[in-house]
Amino acid sequence: MNVSSHSLSRVVFLCLGVAACGGGQDTGADASGAITVANAGFATPESVLHDESADVYLVSNINGMPLGEDDNGFISRVSPEGEVLELKWIDGAAADVTLNAPKGMAIADGTLYVADIDCVRRFDQSSGAPAGEFCVPGASFLNDVAPAPGGGVYVTDTGLDASFSPSGTDAVYRIVGDQFATVVAASGLGAPNGIIATDEGILVVTFMSGEVFRLDADGGRTSLVGGGEGQFDGVGELADGRVLVSSWGNSCVYLMDEAGALECAVAGVEAPADIGVDRTRNRVLIPLFNANEVRIEPMG
Repeated sequence: MNVSSHSLSRVVFLCLGVAACGGGQDTGADASGAITVANAGFATPESVLHDESADVYLVSNINGMPLGEDDNGFISRVSPEGEVLELKWIDGAAADVTLNAPKGMAIADGTLYVADIDCVRRFDQSSGAPAGEFCVPGASFLNDVAPAPGGGVYVTDTGLDASFSPSGTDAVYRIVGDQFATVVAASGLGAPNGIIATDEGILVVTFMSGEVFRLDADGGRTSLVGGGEGQFDGVGELADGRVLVSSWGNSCVYLMDEAGALECAVAGVEAPADIGVDRTRNRVLIPLFNANEVRIEPMG
């Protein structure tokens, strides 16, 4: 399936209507042990992150358009059993919180970092209290965040505008405190989306070009998966080093080997956004962007 920028825009409008639906929470497990958290109040869930110290899953909810500066985004806390502990643990509607359209998240040095349009918001990892922000000059679509070796975080700019057309700001940045540096910036990066730091370098997946590439510290690129229609969103690494990549184009979460070969490990997941990994339980955590659900899937 190939989703154009215009059809992606229509998908977002459809999911807004779905977000208003739902009754009581519906959490069910299938025979494989997969848990689906549904009818829980999620509103365009974009990312799931395992906070290992608290042993909870954090879910970022756009709750509107991906570039809407509406200050109504929120972050939920979910137990590993799939129970929503606090739907709006961090709530953009609160007087002291700014959170428009939260997407990727990362935890580093006791701080939760959240990508939010052109800023990276910071919150205390334990309490969720606001802890400042850093806005990236010229950014248009900050998307995913990952801890950087040696401190700070990496953040991607997917380089899209409100109509999901290229804005030309595709980039990967590193933010440390109130300083930032450009790792790589080029309009031809293919809309960089998910990012993680591995022992071999920075791994980036792209949405528009359907690529997976590795960056070195100087921004040099090594292609692992060539361009295609995968429409890759999230990327994560299991405890044993296996890499997972979520694909809108093929409605699956792939396992990727060292040579870049892809095998669909979790099929039938429509619009799987920025996946997380529970390394303790060997699970992939899948936000279902359109369905307003979170799927917790054991990995073999």
